[in-house]
Order: sequence, then C-alpha cells, then structure tokens
Amino acid sequence: MRCRKIFSRVLPTLAFLSLLLPGPSLGAAELRPNILVISVDTLRADRMGSYGYSRRTSPHIDGLLAKGVRFAEARTVEPLTAPALASMLTSLTPHEHGSTRNGLRVRPELPSLPKVLRRHGYQTAAFVGSWTLREKLWAMSGHFDHFEEVLTKARWLGMVKREATAEDLNETALEWLSGQVEGGSSRPVFLWVHYVEPHAPYVLQRDFMNQIGNAPDDNNYSDSNKYDSEIAYVDSQISKLLEAVEALVPNGNTMVLFVSDHGESLGEHGYWGHGRHLYEPTLHIPMGITWPGHVEPRVVAAPALIIDLAPTVVGLLGIDVPDFFQGMDWSKVFAGAADEPTDRVTFYQAHRGSVGAKEDQTKVREKGLLEVAQLENGRKEILRVTNGRRRVFDLASDQGELESLALEQSEISEDLQIWLERVEAGLVLADELPPPSISDEDMDALRALGYLE
Repeated sequence: MRCRKIFSRVLPTLAFLSLLLPGPSLGAAELRPNILVISVDTLRADRMGSYGYSRRTSPHIDGLLAKGVRFAEARTVEPLTAPALASMLTSLTPHEHGSTRNGLRVRPELPSLPKVLRRHGYQTAAFVGSWTLREKLWAMSGHFDHFEEVLTKARWLGMVKREATAEDLNETALEWLSGQVEGGSSRPVFLWVHYVEPHAPYVLQRDFMNQIGNAPDDNNYSDSNKYDSEIAYVDSQISKLLEAVEALVPNGNTMVLFVSDHGESLGEHGYWGHGRHLYEPTLHIPMGITWPGHVEPRVVAAPALIIDLAPTVVGLLGIDVPDFFQGMDWSKVFAGAADEPTDRVTFYQAHRGSVGAKEDQTKVREKGLLEVAQLENGRKEILRVTNGRRRVFDLASDQGELESLALEQSEISEDLQIWLERVEAGLVLADELPPPSISDEDMDALRALGYLE
C-alpha cells in the first residue's frame, strides 16, 4: 500500500528530465543513465525460474534478467553478507578490503564504485535492511552521499528492530528518489537497495503459496518451502520498485544490476545456512545487468564473480576502469569485441560468521579463515584450512559435490597454494586495523542471524 502511494505521487512529475543531462566524462552525445543496484540476501540461483527451478518463485526478476545479460555461472567471492557486498562495491576480495567476517569493518579510504561514479557527477545512495551492514559494524557509509539503515522490524519476536521488510525498504528508497526528482537535481542517480529476505529464520509468506504451488514434500511449513515463499514475496516487491523507478524515468535510461550476496545451504552436506563452506549452494548466485538500447539480451556461460560488477559498470559508461578494481570488465564481451573467457580461473574464501565476544580481538581475521577454493574448467578444489582436508569435484558430472576425486590429505595444487598464501598474508595485514567494538545488542543481533557459533 505504501509503495502504491509513492508511485501515484511521483508519476505526474516531469522533473525526471533533469536527471538525463549529458555528463562531461561521457561526452556530449552520451546520456548518463541512472543506475539501480538490487541485491537480495541469501538468494541461491537454483531456486529461481531463470536458473531452472520448476516453482514460480521469481517471475518478475526472471523477466528483468531476460531483458539484459544474465550470468549463468556467477559466484560470490565469500558466502557472507558484509564481506560479499564490500567486494561488490570495491571490486576487491575480502582479505584485501578487510571485512572478512560480519562485524569487521573495511579498511579506511578504500576506492569503490560509488566513489568513482560520484567523481563523474552521480548522486549516490544506499538503503540497506540488514543489521550486518550497519555503519558501526561495516564502515561503508562514507562511500555514499546518502546511506540509510532501514531497521524497522523485529522479525524474531524480539524488542530490537534489526531489519526491514522489502515493503519498508521500497518506501524509504522511493521517497528519497522522488525527492531527488522533484527537487530538480541535474545529477544522475546511483541507487542501491539491499533486501534481507529470504535470510533465515524463514517466514512462510502465505499470500504467495498459490503462486509457487505445493511444496515438493507436501509440507508447507518446512524451512525449504518457507524459503521459496520468501523469494516470491521479495520478487513481488522488487517488481513494485522497478515500476516506480520506471515512472520516474519513463524513457528507460536506467541501468539495473541484480545480484545476490551469496546463496544458502538447505541441508546439503548436512548443513543449513551459509558462510562456513564453499559448496555450490552458497557460492552460486544470480547476477545480471540490463540497460535497454545499450546491453543486448544474452546468457553468459563463462565464470563470473560478484567483484566483476563494478568494473563492468564503469566500462559500460565509457570510463577508464581503475587499476585498483580486481574484477573483470565484461563490457567488451557484451559489445562483441571480446570472447567469453571460458577458461577463467576463479578463487574463493570462507571465514567464521562473526566476531565472538570471547575471541582474541587482535587476530580475528587470521584465526577466522576456514576454507579456500579455486574453480577451473568446471573442476573445483577446496581446502579446509583448519584440518588440511582437500576435496576435488567435477561439477559437470557431480553437481551435488558428493564424490571427491582426491584423497582428503593429498597435496593441494600450486595455484590454490599461492591463493592460500595471498589470503593469509592479506589477513595478517588487515589485522593491523583497530580491533572491532561490538556491543551486546550487536552480539544478540548477529547471533539471531546465525553468525555466531
């Protein structure tokens, strides 16, 4: 209801034209697009129709992804919210930006996508509905002109409001955006909205049960079924956000990025949750970019990473990609000027969920490392750092990662050894940062989210 009110209020305005003035960095003939980043917490790719799921959980997101580039083999670099989203914004891996665990801040003065865009005339804003992204825990607010923690709900029947519903996020973000339009701003907008559903503990969204159909196990109250209903709910709210943004900029000059921070293990390998392992249910994420008239619809089959989004956006805008971005710029592939890098080797890391009150606060990053992995030509190699256990899987023939092709205590490959050494060295340097300061309230919130063992 609140989203409809904002939608009807902003529809008549003509001030949106001021957002489309050409910017000096792009040349007089090029119109600077508004950029909308939509991220969904804990959304695994294989629970969406566009990635092959049979239930109708994500029709609106699927429709969005069909209009642009959809990455079929996109993965996060670490399956934890704060580290993954810091990587999305900075195009750096967790051991480089410092936020390797929830509750640990990023390094000060880091470069990032919103900072680059701000230098090129963009008004930047972020609206986040997750406790783990609070400024005092994450230290990313300075990367934006406007950063707002939307914590309006106590989802776990508690007294403290620790997150926001998708509806509340929409209302707050659209109120800010309509204010920019009605105020006659001449600057294009970079707007990031991060939804918390379907993060655990899952809630059964009854209004969407007819849409997604009966549960495979005929148990509407199973966690797996609740998870699907949460996806359907956030999918519906995302469609409302897109409709409102289209009303504000009806000529379609909006670039939309869609991504999940990480997936979720729903009982695979005897594990529920995310963060502590590098199996596919928590690594494989949905990811796509749409920009009508500039990005032709296609499906990219080559490996992609969440750190690729920042350099790709910069490349699409015709801005020189900064050397400090570690991800890949896909803009030339989109334009047909380069082939898909099907032989790309990608690397991953996993850390303990959050900082515990009784931990040695001087080595919270070094001691938090759990696993490292690499993926090359469909062959994934995982090392459990804590016990030296090595596993190798052929994802083409063993999608469930059930049968390792290597002895558990065998020697890891040279490339993975080099990656491990790089990660460990980065953690030592990052631990020179001031130790975290987490309140009892923060600890309770992170524990409720399942990040404390």
